[in-house]
Amino acid sequence: MRFFDPHIHISSRTTDDMEAMAAAGIRAVIEPAFWLGQPRTNVGSFFDYYSSLTGWERFRCSQFGIAHYCAIGLNSKEANNEKLAREVLELLPQFALKEGVVAIGEIGYDEITAAEDFAYRAQLDLAREHDMVVMVHTPHRDKKNGTLRSIDVAREHGIDMTKLVIDHNNEETVRAVLDSGAWAAFTIYPNTKMGSERMVEVVRQYGPERIIVDSSADWGVSDPLSVPKTAHLMLARGIPTADVEAVTWGNALQAYAQSQQIDVAALDQTPRLDQRQLFADNSVLRGQAPRVDAPVPN
Repeated sequence: MRFFDPHIHISSRTTDDMEAMAAAGIRAVIEPAFWLGQPRTNVGSFFDYYSSLTGWERFRCSQFGIAHYCAIGLNSKEANNEKLAREVLELLPQFALKEGVVAIGEIGYDEITAAEDFAYRAQLDLAREHDMVVMVHTPHRDKKNGTLRSIDVAREHGIDMTKLVIDHNNEETVRAVLDSGAWAAFTIYPNTKMGSERMVEVVRQYGPERIIVDSSADWGVSDPLSVPKTAHLMLARGIPTADVEAVTWGNALQAYAQSQQIDVAALDQTPRLDQRQLFADNSVLRGQAPRVDAPVPN
């Protein structure tokens, strides 16, 4: 099987992770902008970070046969630095329309503050102006109310629900998200958020329609193989193969292909690696022999 992990923070992962992901069947990923574990102090750090998402990290993944896309946004936690947040909001249009950017995200609420609300609304307006997909981060505390508010505010700002992906769902929020017409994404994260066992039961209860599985693997204790591991558990527990393929490949592709930034036909092809390629004169190999796949015979 092939897999799409539509929420993973590649900048936090090693090349060993990428090799393991490719071997496990992960063919495509989306890396949403988020915070780096400590506060950034100036707008230039955001400029460099967004540049890496649209450049270096895209290249790193390509060297292992993984198609890399990203979402650009100001995350909810950093929205609370109001002065810096306003500078970042002015910066976003420079990156939101670049090649490989499939959404505005991840945005939304953390502590559900007035500053977070301001940043969320401003970015919804940016997404609506350019007819973009929106990836929403739901709060870890007071998740149900935060999720409902995220949906209501998106509606208020005229966002097409078919272009709204609500992430970090659980059993308490899934019904409301599906009823809204949005996509319901689930983070499979060790010991917290959703686990693979619970995810099996969600799909068993609700079916596969508009449900997406992702890893959200980042700089903390997390698993970049959460999506294929969950898929294999679903199959072992009797979830139909077509349903497993939908929640670990097809639904994410359908949701984010609305960006017109995903070459669906290219993803159907077996990737051919040429690790002789460089990015800004850099290779991921650090002096090791490159892998160069033979061209496909005519």
